[in-house]
Order: sequence, then structure tokens, then C-alpha cells
Amino acid sequence: MSHLFQDQFAFRPTGSTEAALISILHHISTSLLNQPFVRIFALDFSKAFDTMKHSMTLSNLSCPPIDDQIYNWFVSYFHGHSHTTRFMGSRSGSAEINASVFQGSVIGPPMYIVAGLNLKPPFPDNYFDKYADDSYLIVPACSSSTAAAELANIETWAQRNNLNLNVSKVC
Repeated sequence: MSHLFQDQFAFRPTGSTEAALISILHHISTSLLNQPFVRIFALDFSKAFDTMKHSMTLSNLSCPPIDDQIYNWFVSYFHGHSHTTRFMGSRSGSAEINASVFQGSVIGPPMYIVAGLNLKPPFPDNYFDKYADDSYLIVPACSSSTAAAELANIETWAQRNNLNLNVSKVC
């Protein structure tokens, strides 16, 4: 099951920013051994933790081999949360919360990792390295022609997961 998480370096006992940087550097330097250049896309998702759909997170949680009771506990945890706002003595109506990974909760960060399980490069020569909501797409020269399709795949994934790719920060 650890292979499912091999491209995510945050919120894991064996993960760290250093491990993420080492993986990125490894993918770049390995590619440069026989390629003239490598393209790296640094991706930013706006308010990623706040907008992840519960339904997609739970769908992804059903992929790893976990016990049904654990899965059902998560379904129960995400179901039935609501929000009201109180301002200057007035209170809004209740609205159901169907997105976010409940930042500040113990399960918020792991659920974000689960939500990103299926964000993978469709082309085998390309790599993804992720640290929390920061993602890096690494495309060697031999796959340079796949970059546009890779970015389109990322945008499609983001839309399915209720995320906005912040293109002003993509570099």
C-alpha cells in the first residue's frame, strides 16, 4: 500500500520537505543523465484544503485496501457537518458542508493525501512529487510534447475534486 503514497512527502512518518526535495532532485538529475533538459511545473491549488469534495475524498479512500469498518467510520465522520454564521447578533441559516478536509483536525492532513492519490502523470516518463498541496510535475525532454496533455489532466483532476489550479502561480 505504501506505493500508493510514494509521490507524497507531507504528513507521513517517512516524509519531510527534505525527502521531497531529494526526490525532485533525483528525478531531475536522473533525467538529465540522458536528456538535454527537464521541464518542471510548480503547481498551486487555491484553498486546496478548504475545497476538496468529501465525495471524491471518500471515493479515493475506497482504493487502498482498508477495513470496511474504518471506511464506514470516515463516511460517518464526513456526513452531517453543517455551518452557521453569527454576525452582529444575527445568525444565518444552517448550510451543509460537503467539502474541506477540516483543517486543524487530526484526520485533515491524511485525508488531503488520500484525496490526491489519483493525481498521477498519465505518461510514464513523467513524474509527480507532492508535499501537502504543493505539486511538482517533472517532464524530461523526451516527453516534452506531453506537457500540455499533462497540464490538461491536472486541470481535469482539479475540477473533479473542486479545486482551482492557480495558473498565476504555476511556473
